[in-house]
Amino acid sequence: MEYRKLGRTGLDVSVIAFGGILAARIGQEKVFPVVDDAIARGVNLFDVGPTYRDAQNKLGPAIEKYRDRIILTCKTEPEKNKEEVRADLEHSLQVLKTDFFDVYQLHEVTDDESLKKAISPGGALEAILEAREEGLVKYIGFSAHSDTYALKLMKYFDFDTVMFPINWNYWINYHQGEAVIQKAQETDKGILAIKALAQRRWKDSEERYDYQCWYKPLFDNEALAELALKFTLSKKVATAVCPGDYRMLSKSIDLVEALNRLYALSESEKEQLVEYAKSEGGQLYPVVL
Repeated sequence: MEYRKLGRTGLDVSVIAFGGILAARIGQEKVFPVVDDAIARGVNLFDVGPTYRDAQNKLGPAIEKYRDRIILTCKTEPEKNKEEVRADLEHSLQVLKTDFFDVYQLHEVTDDESLKKAISPGGALEAILEAREEGLVKYIGFSAHSDTYALKLMKYFDFDTVMFPINWNYWINYHQGEAVIQKAQETDKGILAIKALAQRRWKDSEERYDYQCWYKPLFDNEALAELALKFTLSKKVATAVCPGDYRMLSKSIDLVEALNRLYALSESEKEQLVEYAKSEGGQLYPVVL
């Protein structure tokens, strides 16, 4: 497994991260071996949040014995007030069986209302800043799904990390991601890429093979999956968070091991991705301009 610096945090993170939502989609008895296997194969960053159904409750017992070896990131909803965020944080600490979070994030800032509430006095960011002063949180980040709101957040506050979809389809077809990376790099913010192995939203008639992600993960096109992951890891990102299915976690690690740090895309591969974007792409997120 390759490790990269998570920007100015200085944390060394595995280039594939464990997307904690997958724990909500399997039983507790399955979570233990999935976590054990991920750790054995070098994964050291685990990301989860309270909106992922019972994922925190299942993940806590599975990561407890590894806590001193892993980087744990969590999140809260931006529209919550200070007291609600504090309750979120304390509950997450309890069920994840930890004393602190390496990174705590505002989750899914997608519109002006959630942005305003998050940064207003008595809002989510104020609660997170207080938690950092108390040592409950080391670094502060956010997740967003459009250049518009990621850039607005970075203008308002000097976050340590940015979680954003650095995705071949979203980048080529919708021109989302490049501006975020450029702005984050100015102050050495760590970038956690999401949706590296996402294709697009499901079509109504598609066979899903029990994949419960709200988008179609690249489980059935090996050539495109390899190119997609190469694309993401060739950018200035620290890690790619796996899709929310344990099979895709294993697939992500397999691909990284096979690529052996060779992520640079040739001109012909870039052309291939453009063609795939035309034929296999489509809407992922609504684009906010």
